[in-house]
Amino acid sequence: MTEPTTPPEAVEEPEPVPNLPVRPPVPPMLAKPVKAMPKQDGTLFYEPKWDGFRCIVFRDGDEVYLGSRNERPFTRYFPELVEAVRAELPDKVVVDGEIVLPMGSQLDFDALQQRIHPAKSRVTMLSERTPAQFIAFDLLALGDESLMEAPFSERRARLEEIFPEKGGSIRLTPVTTNDERAAEWFETFEGAGLDGIIVKPGDQPYVPDKRTMFKVKHERTADVVVCGYREHKTGPIVGSLLLGLYGDDGRLHHVGVAASFPMKRRAELVEEIRPYLAELSEHPWGHWAEQATANLGQPAAGPATGGQRVPGAVSRWNAKKDLSFIPLRPELVIEVAYDQMEGDRFRHTAQWRRWRPDRTPESCTYEQLERPVGYNLDDILAR
Repeated sequence: MTEPTTPPEAVEEPEPVPNLPVRPPVPPMLAKPVKAMPKQDGTLFYEPKWDGFRCIVFRDGDEVYLGSRNERPFTRYFPELVEAVRAELPDKVVVDGEIVLPMGSQLDFDALQQRIHPAKSRVTMLSERTPAQFIAFDLLALGDESLMEAPFSERRARLEEIFPEKGGSIRLTPVTTNDERAAEWFETFEGAGLDGIIVKPGDQPYVPDKRTMFKVKHERTADVVVCGYREHKTGPIVGSLLLGLYGDDGRLHHVGVAASFPMKRRAELVEEIRPYLAELSEHPWGHWAEQATANLGQPAAGPATGGQRVPGAVSRWNAKKDLSFIPLRPELVIEVAYDQMEGDRFRHTAQWRRWRPDRTPESCTYEQLERPVGYNLDDILAR
C-alpha cells in the first residue's frame, strides 16, 4: 500500500459521515515488516498484501466517506466507488480495505496514481475509463454496533456475512489460517501485482495507527548505475541517489532512487561521488526537465513505450517541491535491494547494499531483473 498526498488544488470535502458508532477520521491499523513468514501458533490469519491506497469506508445511508491513511479523504477522486458502496454494502457500515485498480488480470498502481487529480472533469473521465475497486479486509462497525474491541477472528466472520458469493466493485480479500498455503500465496500471487502477505493475530482488537500486524514482502537485488543525486533537506549532503538501467534501445532509463542512509553516511557519499560530477548538458538525462514537464499528468514514458524514462521535473503531489538533481557521470555501479517493479521502475525506494566496482555500467540492464510469473487477479479474489 502507498499513500499519496492530496494535491493542494483539491476542493474541500463534505463533513464526515455522522450517526455511526465509529466516525472518521480513523487512522488505520498498521503492520510491521518481518523477514520471514510467522508460523501458525493457533491464532494467525494470512491475507494477500494489496498494492493500492489504504482506505476506510464509512457509509450511513446515502452518505459515503472514503477515508485515507493520512486522514485526507479520497471521496472526490473515486465517484464510482461511492456509488458501489451505496449499491453493495449495508446501509450503516465501516469497512477497512484497499482501493486498487485492475487492468486486465493485474493491478496497475501507475494508473491508480493518475486518479488523484485536482480537476473534477478529469476525475469524472478517469472514473469511467479506469474504474477502481475496493478490496475489503476488516469490519469496524455494522449498524449501530462498533466492532473495534472485538477480536479479528470475530470481525472477519462478520465481514464475510455481509458479502455475496461474488462481488462487483466491492470485493472481499481471501484469507487462510494455513501457513503453508500462505507461503504458496507469497510466491504465486505476486504475478497479479500483489506485493506480499499480511499476517493478523486473530485474538486482537482493532488498534488505530499501531503496528500490531505483520507484513512479509519480497526482496531482490539488482546492480544499477548511479546517475546523480538530490541534496538532503538539511543541507549539501546526499538525500537520494538517482538510479538507472540500460534498456534494449541502449538508452539509460531512470528506475528509481536509493534514499535510506544514516546522516554520517550521507556526508561520506558526497565526498565519494564528487569526482564524478558532470555538466547537465553532457548527461544522458540532460533534457529531463523539458521531457518530464511535458509529460506531467500522463503515464511516464519508458522502454515499454519506446521512450526514455527520466526523473520527474514537477511533483504530482506538491508543485512547489524541487526535484532538480546534481548530475554524475554514469560510471558508478551499486547493488540495491528492491521488493518489486512497477512497469519499468522500482515500485518503492531501493535499499543500498554495496558498491560494485567489478561491474561496468553498460552491464546494468533490465535483463537482470527477476519477473514474477503472471497470475490472474480474479482467481485470487475467487478464493
